[in-house]
Amino acid sequence: MTQTTTDRPAGRASGAVVPVLAFAGIVVAVMQTLLVPVIKDLPRLLDTTPSNATWVLTSTLLSGAVATPIMGRLGDLYGKRRMLILSLAVMVVGALVSALTSDLLLMITGRTLQGFAMGAIPLGIGLMRDMLPREKLGSAMALMSSSIGVGGGLALPAAALVAQHSDWHSLYYGAAGLGLIAIALTLVVVPESPMRAEGTFDLPGAIGLSAGLVLFLLPITKGSDWGWASGTTLGLFAASAVVLVLWGVMELRVKAPLVDLRTTARPAVLFTNLASIMVGVSFYVVSLVLPQLLQLPTSTGYGLGQSMVVAGLLVAPLGLTMMFTAPVYARLSAKYGPKFTLILGLLIIAIGYGAGLGLMSAAWQSLVISVLLGAGIGLAYSSLPALIVGAVPASETGAANGLNTLMRSIGTSVSSAVIGMVLANTANTVGGVEIPTMHGFRVSFLIATGAVAVGLLLALFLPGRRPSNKPQLRASSEEDAALERAEQVLRGFRGRVLGADGFPVARARVTLIDRRGRQAGATLSAEDGSYALAVPARGSYVVAARAQGHGPLASSATHAGDERPVDLDLPLPGETVPA
Repeated sequence: MTQTTTDRPAGRASGAVVPVLAFAGIVVAVMQTLLVPVIKDLPRLLDTTPSNATWVLTSTLLSGAVATPIMGRLGDLYGKRRMLILSLAVMVVGALVSALTSDLLLMITGRTLQGFAMGAIPLGIGLMRDMLPREKLGSAMALMSSSIGVGGGLALPAAALVAQHSDWHSLYYGAAGLGLIAIALTLVVVPESPMRAEGTFDLPGAIGLSAGLVLFLLPITKGSDWGWASGTTLGLFAASAVVLVLWGVMELRVKAPLVDLRTTARPAVLFTNLASIMVGVSFYVVSLVLPQLLQLPTSTGYGLGQSMVVAGLLVAPLGLTMMFTAPVYARLSAKYGPKFTLILGLLIIAIGYGAGLGLMSAAWQSLVISVLLGAGIGLAYSSLPALIVGAVPASETGAANGLNTLMRSIGTSVSSAVIGMVLANTANTVGGVEIPTMHGFRVSFLIATGAVAVGLLLALFLPGRRPSNKPQLRASSEEDAALERAEQVLRGFRGRVLGADGFPVARARVTLIDRRGRQAGATLSAEDGSYALAVPARGSYVVAARAQGHGPLASSATHAGDERPVDLDLPLPGETVPA
């Protein structure tokens, strides 16, 4: 699939675009940890059984997993900003539904709607790629990718404070308010991307992927309740495998698939997505273990006896450190590449969990673990979108990053199920209440360390950075920028778009059309009217230009397919230039 542009070019991206998009990502991430402080009280608050109460969390996870790749693809087709606003609006509606009820079914409905906001992360990354200059793109994508951890970490103490001193429904009113602020800021600050993918939305593919994901994630999240060897659990896993295989066969035959599986099978994309699952596993373990350890009473002999709010504050540095690693990542990635930063991040995570095995006897030690793991997870998360963006066409950025975000969600889902099972099976029963043990906490940390080791092995298979690696993924000097412009015009057309008065026309849409009438590429002219379009192969092409206030122009030209660019100025309106 190739990219095209809208009829109306996007406005110039302001310096506020990155913080606004990152804020939207943080707001979305808040939904993931919003209920952590009141998880144990949900059965009482909703007047239901513990098994039914878990659906309040499971529903958000399932809807988020389904919505992420779908919203990414819709953003590629119809506008990433438009879909970002839609995702946030659905989240606000869901938050208000949950805020106004204590009925289980309505609460699950509201939480399901909130999960749709997870698509905001890949949409934000896609907007950054489309609008930002490459010297700012690395740190911006790092911050956006890390926002899911930042929001989750910062939400813990804030949600604990609200839950401890106010009605728990206030959590949802606060989330709705944050969502409205994010929508307003996006409308005011963020322009729409001019990039569009060709084709139509693959509805059968969306239905097939949704069914396969639900059938896969449902037994993962409910396996502890149903029994991992039960007929229901095994049957759903088998059904998931069948549906996903059939879906894959169908996607390979569709002209404009929801997920381009051929692109996904590229080593750079495949191993990045597999490593993302391991990073997701390692991230969620600390979120499950440390708050429980900190809040257990000292009478257990190993509990640290902290309040809900203090426990949240001690874990908050996990998210803060992730936020502060974004500029560090940009510098390291500029020098060594995102593969290096991913491996470095995984090594720091392994050190954090390894040290954590012996640092569980004091509250301040939890702070050390949080900072170490925050730094490692921040570097790892920051590397993932750069690796994905560097391996896929611009027209597939939203869908590809949506799939990568889904892989992380699968990792956190697996982590939640496995660690929950470990803590339950190693717990002691005291007065009819199951109390997690230090042995269970340490086994959980060992599982996280094992996941990181697998992630490291997968990262080693990623292609190394080559001199021709996509330049927008790293900070650059002026010499690098000049080299990029030179590389862009090899094997293609270059020139300027000029108005009838002979002056250059900025932000004109320039489209490359092959001999069969298919679009082979597109771009926008620069401020000086210059453009550069690469050609996929030798042959005859039509280079068409269009700009507001000018008539359209179509110029025919032939490219020999060698390294030499063809110079072709495009004067508007309407004049035909011979090749």
